[in-house]
Amino acid sequence: MGVAGSVPGPGWPGSASGPVMDRDEVDRALTRLAAEHEAIETSLLALQDHAGRRLLEGAALTGFTKDRWAATEQSITVLWAYFDAYAAALEDARALRSRRRWPGREELTELTEVLRGRSVTLPSAATHTAPTYPALSITGPARLTERFSLEELVTRMNELYAQALDMVVASDSVWSALPARIDLLAAELARTRSLAHSVGVRPGEHPAGDDLESITQELATLRAEVISDPLAYWRAAQGSSAPGGGRPDTERYDRAARALEDIRREIDAVLTVRQDAEQRLLHLRDLLTRADRTLAEARVARGEVLAKIAASEVPAVSGPSTVLQEQLRAAAEYRRHAQWHRLSPLLESLEREAEDELLRARESLSAVTAPLAVRAELRGRLDAYRAKVSRHGMAEDPLLIERYDAARRMLWSAPCDLRVAEQAVLRYQQATAEVLVPGQSGPADHRGNA
Repeated sequence: MGVAGSVPGPGWPGSASGPVMDRDEVDRALTRLAAEHEAIETSLLALQDHAGRRLLEGAALTGFTKDRWAATEQSITVLWAYFDAYAAALEDARALRSRRRWPGREELTELTEVLRGRSVTLPSAATHTAPTYPALSITGPARLTERFSLEELVTRMNELYAQALDMVVASDSVWSALPARIDLLAAELARTRSLAHSVGVRPGEHPAGDDLESITQELATLRAEVISDPLAYWRAAQGSSAPGGGRPDTERYDRAARALEDIRREIDAVLTVRQDAEQRLLHLRDLLTRADRTLAEARVARGEVLAKIAASEVPAVSGPSTVLQEQLRAAAEYRRHAQWHRLSPLLESLEREAEDELLRARESLSAVTAPLAVRAELRGRLDAYRAKVSRHGMAEDPLLIERYDAARRMLWSAPCDLRVAEQAVLRYQQATAEVLVPGQSGPADHRGNA
């Protein structure tokens, strides 16, 4: 959007070399220029009164914004110089037209020169937005003045206005978006720090306390930078030529907000610990007690296996975990002294390790009693085949009696050699198959058909 509502039409050559305008053309041009003058003035006054511009004038700027604002202020000064020259030229044209109701050829030629030609002369220093210094160019003396047509003035004003408005709108957008959000986050941070302090989460004592201090410093630094250099936190839209096209860069703010949310969840976890600490401690004691009892049972079972099973590798059984017991006592102390920030992570690790300890105890018991389970399975299989033979009326068969007694002596003697006992059960199974199905040879299913 430019400073004017309209610009001269495409028929304007920018000089008076074209045909002389007639009276109607002159009147239409003056009407159009009057409307254009009003639109330009309205836009410049709006820029002058823009809240972002007033803030820029009063702010202690730094960095990129400081440099850009210095150039923009010069641009605005040049804009008003252009506008004053434009208004003066329009006033001259109006005065010339008002001399006679029916202007003659000479007056129409002069009006054409004013309206279409390069009739506006400005000092060269007033047409640049960067400092200039009198100097001789390589081709001769530097120009002290420049001449413009009204159309060229409007084009220049449109360009300078767009650049100035873009800078003002971008700065105002950042100031409107980020400081207020930073202040709200800082207020939330203050509430979180107060809550954290109440549960013992303090700097130097808990990582979350240190993180809260870090976020506090980050927000203070971020706010100061946003206030003094807003353009450093502006991301222009790619491919957009409209003034103020883009958005504030909230990456650092968003990162601080996420970090605070993580800490807030951690504080909530600490508060939860304060509420159910006793119940969790009781559960932990139960887990560790069950693990100790299971290990004790495993140690007793290992002694039984070593006494009753021969030629069997029985794994050793460890004692109860003294480390976990010490940690449990430390957790109880933390609860007693309301050190919730220390109790929270300790309970979480203890719960995992206690579950693992109970699982390890159960696995140790299973490993130790495995030989007894094998012996029990062999005894069951032997009795199952004995019952099968009895149902068929073959229990008094001498071969079956002999092999049954041999297998039974091995399985019920101590220590029991499981490998030898399994072979004895297999021979009884084979004999059973031969008696029940004459002529059948070869080993049957080791498990049998009870």
